[in-house]
Amino acid sequence: MTIKTNSYNEITDAKDGVKTYYNYINGEWVASETGETYPSINPANTSEVLGYFQKSNANDVQKAIESAKDAFSTWKNVSPISRGDILFKLIFLIEQEKEELATIITKEVGKTIEAARKEVDATVQALKHFSGEANRLSGETVPAINPETFACTIQEPLGVVAVVTPFNFPLGIAIYKIAPSMLAGNTIIYKAASDTSLIAVKVVELFEKAGMPKGVLNMITGPGSVVGEALGTNPQIKALSFTGSSDVGIHLGKLVTAHGGKMQAEMGGKNATIILEDADLEEAVQSVVISGFYNNGQSCTGTSRVIVPKSISKRVIEKLVEKAKEIKVGNGIDEGFDNGAIANKHQLNTYLHYVNSAISEGAVLEFGGKQLMDGEKSEGYFVEPTVFSKVTKDFTIAQEEIFGPVVAVMEVETFEEAIELANGTEFGLSSAIFTKDLQKAFEFIRKIETGVTHVNIPSNHYENQLPFGGKKTSSIGPREQGSSALDFWLDTKTVYIKP
Repeated sequence: MTIKTNSYNEITDAKDGVKTYYNYINGEWVASETGETYPSINPANTSEVLGYFQKSNANDVQKAIESAKDAFSTWKNVSPISRGDILFKLIFLIEQEKEELATIITKEVGKTIEAARKEVDATVQALKHFSGEANRLSGETVPAINPETFACTIQEPLGVVAVVTPFNFPLGIAIYKIAPSMLAGNTIIYKAASDTSLIAVKVVELFEKAGMPKGVLNMITGPGSVVGEALGTNPQIKALSFTGSSDVGIHLGKLVTAHGGKMQAEMGGKNATIILEDADLEEAVQSVVISGFYNNGQSCTGTSRVIVPKSISKRVIEKLVEKAKEIKVGNGIDEGFDNGAIANKHQLNTYLHYVNSAISEGAVLEFGGKQLMDGEKSEGYFVEPTVFSKVTKDFTIAQEEIFGPVVAVMEVETFEEAIELANGTEFGLSSAIFTKDLQKAFEFIRKIETGVTHVNIPSNHYENQLPFGGKKTSSIGPREQGSSALDFWLDTKTVYIKP
């Protein structure tokens, strides 16, 4: 029998002495009507249950929507400056609880404690940007044809909106979506990946401590096939922002737009890094390691294809293998490791599937390709950084997103062929080139079909003050972050006044 209190998530449970956590609706922690829960498991030690969470259904979603709808009439009239004050307070709270947040991220996602700390730091940096955006909620004054008429525009919130976040950056991406949506005056239903339900609870607690009024932010946990579907099909949801796989994002987009809602999705990538003959090979290869291997390649902007002229391919492969061998893999909660566990069993099986696929199609396995089972690693989902060579554009690993530490080296004869190969996928998220030739760098920038690109910088580099998003099947809708961060969350009203 579970007993709950109204103070955040202080819930006790007879189930192995592990806490059970509830949905957050209208400022209270409440149980799902299903009476069912699911566990969040530490991928570095699968015997460790971090908590049990509500396996919610469509009725739970509807309760959250009604709460958000009721809160909207008041929240939309709160000044943007006052809304921004909540984000200022949130900055302090996150900084104060940095180590606890990093520990939860590491235990839920598997990434190293150092990588988790960097995620917390990046989240604070994003909040500093978003909190200043309160002053940008302005329309424009435009001359009317009749000089006696005053014409202007006003930006207004949409209403009840939803954010659906992935497992790989559970704190950062949640804040990247919730902060601008609430700043614009919307009320929110927040659904995190089931693997990161505990950090989602923590996000809500922090917003509550920062002074978020009840009903403005609501959280529902449960399977995406149920909760996500309910959010996508409900016409009371005026906009939905999603980060995750392209298949799911495109499906949700069809559901949302079918009832006239707005859709924003940041989805898959099959990002290429081109290394030319004149590049600093040490710097270039290290950048591939950073973006393609660290965090187990679980970044939508990470490099998964390395495109090189045949004349330097052998040297690039040797350096990649050398650096892959140096990567220390272990339980991320312990200091000193470069990679922790991969996020979950599904991701482990995906990694193994694509390794086997590449081998069966004729790629040469230069290093890695195995699940690590020695010592304590047998208790979790640990894998080797993996390098393949002799990969051509028709190989499965050259076209499909793996979301694991697998890098495919692809050879070309010319610079033009390199760009054509880089563009030869359905994705268009991020890219990079390493060269000292400024003319080729600018030609690459002009011709590459990605929403984010880099010259002599790793493909996963980003800064919150610039817009983020991709082309082709990598994105739907307006960009996140940067100067366009609020665009998706606002509606424009045109006003004509004749005194």
